[in-house]
Amino acid sequence: MRLTDAEWAVLEVLWSGENFALGEIATALHESKGWNKNTVYTYLTRMASKGLVKIDRTGPKPYSAAVSREDCAGHERRELLTRVYNGATGELIAAFLKESHISHDEAERLRRLLDEMEV
Repeated sequence: MRLTDAEWAVLEVLWSGENFALGEIATALHESKGWNKNTVYTYLTRMASKGLVKIDRTGPKPYSAAVSREDCAGHERRELLTRVYNGATGELIAAFLKESHISHDEAERLRRLLDEMEV
C-alpha cells in the first residue's frame, strides 16, 4: 500500500475528521494543491477502488478514510527501512539523529524507550 503524494494529501484531509462532502474535500485541496472538484472526485473514486477511501452514499457526507494514518505511516517506515537500510533499524535511527536536531526531552524519551526494550 505505497501511497503517492496525491493520495497522502487526500488522506490528510480525511484524517482531519470523520466524514466529508466532496465540496469540503475539494475546498481543502484547492487551497493546498490547486485542485478542482473533478480532480478530487477522480482521486476519491480511484482511492476507493484501492481500499483507501470509504464512500457511503446514504448520507450527505459520504467520504471517509478507510485506512488509518498509523497504518500508512507504519507501512512507509517499513518500506524505507527495508529499501534503504536493508532492515537495519539502528542504522536508520542513527542516520536520522545525525541529520536532525532533537530536544533534550526527545533524547530522554528515546533513552527510556531503549531501556524498556532492553537493547
